Amino acid sequence: MTAAPATTAVPAIDPIAGTPAAVPLIDRLAITTIRTLSMDAVQAANSGHPGAPMGLAPVGYALWKDSLNYDPAAPHWPNRDRFVLSNGHACMLLYSLLHLAGVIDTDAAGAPTGRLAVTLDDIRNFRQVGSRCPGHPEFGVTTGIETTTGPLGQGLGNSVGMAIAGKFLAARYNTPAQELFDYHVFAICGDGCLMEGISHEAASAAGHMRLGNLCWIFDNNGITIDGSTELSCSDYVTARFHGYGWNVQHVKDANDVDALAQAFAAARATTDRPTMIIVDSHIGWGSPEVQDKSKAHGEPLGEAEIAKTKAFYRWPLEPKFLVPSGVRERFAETMGARGAAKRAAWNSTWTAYQAAHPERAQELQTMWRGDLPAGWDAGIAPFPADPKGDATRSTGGKVINTIMERIPWMIGGSADLTPSNKTFLKGAGTFNAPEFGGTYDGRNMHFGIREHAMGAMVNGMTLSGLRAFGSGFLVFTDYMRTAIRLSAFMKLPCLWVFTHDSIGVGEDGPTHQPVEQLASLRAMPNLAVWRPCDGNEAAEAFRWALESRSTPTMMTLTRQNVPTLDRTRCAPAAGAQQGGYVLLDPIGGGAPEVILISTGSEIGLCVDAHAKLAEQGVRARVVSMPCTLVFDRQTQAYRDSVLLPAVRARVAVEMGSASGWGDYVGLDGQVIAMRSFGESGPAPQVIKHFGFTVDAVVSAALAVRK
Repeated sequence: MTAAPATTAVPAIDPIAGTPAAVPLIDRLAITTIRTLSMDAVQAANSGHPGAPMGLAPVGYALWKDSLNYDPAAPHWPNRDRFVLSNGHACMLLYSLLHLAGVIDTDAAGAPTGRLAVTLDDIRNFRQVGSRCPGHPEFGVTTGIETTTGPLGQGLGNSVGMAIAGKFLAARYNTPAQELFDYHVFAICGDGCLMEGISHEAASAAGHMRLGNLCWIFDNNGITIDGSTELSCSDYVTARFHGYGWNVQHVKDANDVDALAQAFAAARATTDRPTMIIVDSHIGWGSPEVQDKSKAHGEPLGEAEIAKTKAFYRWPLEPKFLVPSGVRERFAETMGARGAAKRAAWNSTWTAYQAAHPERAQELQTMWRGDLPAGWDAGIAPFPADPKGDATRSTGGKVINTIMERIPWMIGGSADLTPSNKTFLKGAGTFNAPEFGGTYDGRNMHFGIREHAMGAMVNGMTLSGLRAFGSGFLVFTDYMRTAIRLSAFMKLPCLWVFTHDSIGVGEDGPTHQPVEQLASLRAMPNLAVWRPCDGNEAAEAFRWALESRSTPTMMTLTRQNVPTLDRTRCAPAAGAQQGGYVLLDPIGGGAPEVILISTGSEIGLCVDAHAKLAEQGVRARVVSMPCTLVFDRQTQAYRDSVLLPAVRARVAVEMGSASGWGDYVGLDGQVIAMRSFGESGPAPQVIKHFGFTVDAVVSAALAVRK
């Protein structure tokens, strides 16, 4: 990628630490320590990416030493600056910084455990099973990791979400007398991050929202795995980010820590737009044979090359994992002292704030604990029985609006489908820059047609404590699958609200009719995919989603109307809390002969088939299975009470892929499902065309009963 001509000559070498002589000795030692720890760790693991940490060591060091407001003794301090390493393969940079800064380890509740977040032994066990230094940074594994990165560009989207959260929290909770939130978000990225489409979506959104608390740092080393970036990319990054409305800085030598410090200060002083700092660097800096070569990217240097490189640095070959005296102390007297002072001042402000604004302070404490306000769901009213009913997107929208009134840190929106998704929060304002008619305490996000960035931004907001949601059409979850996967991987209670959940979309045709999406999302570990059958099940699904602390929810809702079931005849919708429950048992009693299992709009078919089968003397049970993951988490005894082991005659009905339903119908059952893509036409005709009829359900039930 092009910014300006990169420097090519290796800087003059200091006789002690191998970095430019203009840099003070202790800082040269610290920078080279980061480089050699990274080299040694990758070599010990015989796996990893040494080149980027070697080139970025001065950048990371200068940021942490001179700019980052972060207290290593309180890594969850609410007003800390956030640091995101979007090019997660460079994780040894981050692990080295965490170790040298002395960031403490905390447990799941945030309490100190008495050890460092990253010890030297952890670094020695880089990329090993159970290590606190996995192959890419993982949130929840290592204290101090703000988000999981690895899939390139995700960290950039997360950083935008974190910056949104910072702006929102400041706008809602700061007062003229007490400023609780003014933190900045810094993210380092590489060529790969900027090539990924998500970087465009995220940068465009951040520029439009004028997020002046956000700074990206581009490691412009000109190398990818294949070779020079000239093989695949010639973007002019400066012009690109000027076009987004960003402030752009350019540091022409990654080893120039003074220039870096000035750039970071300029970024912090720029409050009306985000900042991009382009830093020209050399991948594998100082390695005689691999500097500026693709070989430096993703494989160990080898013992011989490490020896040459350490000689170049004027660094002893042994001991490995050397941390010279004074390096940790340098971090403590700069970043550590600054962070401790900032946090102490903040604590005083917080004490005054609690006295002056106890209700708002209570909100923050509840949010930080991951709790919900008392009575948060008290306003959810039952939907009365109605044969015509309503679309679950409509009833779901009513539930969301009821919930948000009692959870003031709930924020979210749609990828330009708000009227269709029914997710607009009434009376909650729009989050946007004032020049575009918004305010930073608005709670309706207009993500634009940017599904991928929306997903990563929602993750970033959730990581910041907000209860965030994103919405769109179910078929377009394919655009943001990585972000959804990472929400499940990080155990974030994100809420995904996706409508138009089947071929019931109708006239828009197979491009917009999801078929395989339900099955593929259910295959994702720790993602609760809900498909409620009516408004009352939707209300229960939203209750489950908001009460979840470690599992994200994919709410899939209908475009078309579905009957609101008569709960005097059917079981209470509260049964949905178990993921699956007995909706109807045989009319007149007796043991079931056949079990009909379904979700969403197809429950209506099974309810009607249940009545028809009764007319033929067949005793049927109808099981509503709105969330297979939650059902699978129930005890075996409960699951057996719903899906009776003795009843092998089972039929599952869903207007999606059959994949996964074999787990519930068994070898003797049948699945009425989609075996192809859909068809354009009025929804009732399309549904009938693909065989989703009451008669088809009855026929299948009679067939398996034999």
